[in-house]
Amino acid sequence: MLLKLILCTSLLLSFNLHAKKADLNSSKLKKNSITFREIKEHKKNINKKKKEPKFNLASTNGKFLFMFYHAKTKEDIAKIKMKVFASDGKAIPAIIEVMKSNVYPDKNRWLATFLLGRTMGKKSGAFISKFLSHPNWVLRMASLKTLLALRAKKYGMGFARLLKDKSFIVRTQALENIKQLKLREYSPYIWQMLYDKSNYYSTQKKIKKSKVSSGKQKPKSTTIVKNIILAIGDLQFLKAKGPLLKMAGKKKYIDIFDEIDYSLTRITGKKSPAGPLSVKKRYWKRVSMSEAKI
Repeated sequence: MLLKLILCTSLLLSFNLHAKKADLNSSKLKKNSITFREIKEHKKNINKKKKEPKFNLASTNGKFLFMFYHAKTKEDIAKIKMKVFASDGKAIPAIIEVMKSNVYPDKNRWLATFLLGRTMGKKSGAFISKFLSHPNWVLRMASLKTLLALRAKKYGMGFARLLKDKSFIVRTQALENIKQLKLREYSPYIWQMLYDKSNYYSTQKKIKKSKVSSGKQKPKSTTIVKNIILAIGDLQFLKAKGPLLKMAGKKKYIDIFDEIDYSLTRITGKKSPAGPLSVKKRYWKRVSMSEAKI
């Protein structure tokens, strides 16, 4: 009887062990196996990927489009430049197509914009200026850079509009265009940038309101604010003289005092004496008082 019990228990134990192994193997299979749903999802992802456009390599236009689409390295870009400059204008239709189509990488569309300017010169200005309002910031930036290289002053109003662009980089370049091309008539638009909160940043984190602190963030000047002040001086915006003299005497503008000092020198034709900040501030205070008397 005892032997029968021992045999039964051993059989039961071995059966349980085999059952557990079978369960483990089946769970592994489930994890490793590809379900119908996973196959369906994989197909969807493949369809989402952009398909390479078809290029007619028998035509000149098709060859240039193929080169622009596949250009990745510096060597590829150098080859494109060489081919475009040697094409006697035959590459222009392809260049325009690359600029207009989002099938091509952004950096290649940037290159196309630059090459159009180099190939056609100022004649390309009217077409390139349309990209100043393009939804893609890369194309807006490329058009600004190219129009600056072309010294295309007649698109100044387009540059002025981009001083309020949502892209910080585009705003900075638009400012540079107006400054370098000496478009003084757009100085008031540059001055307005000082009142744009997006041109500042906060150095303090938000903290709970208390008797000691109001919890408000203190805005600090960014690089673009300094560039604005410098541009105002280079463009000799006379209406800014009074406000700049007041700013020179206030503590909260100490981080941009050097730029204020430079611009006041450019606008007034007077230079503050060499020495510490306190000496320069006293000098501009005297100038401000003399201006008030007049």
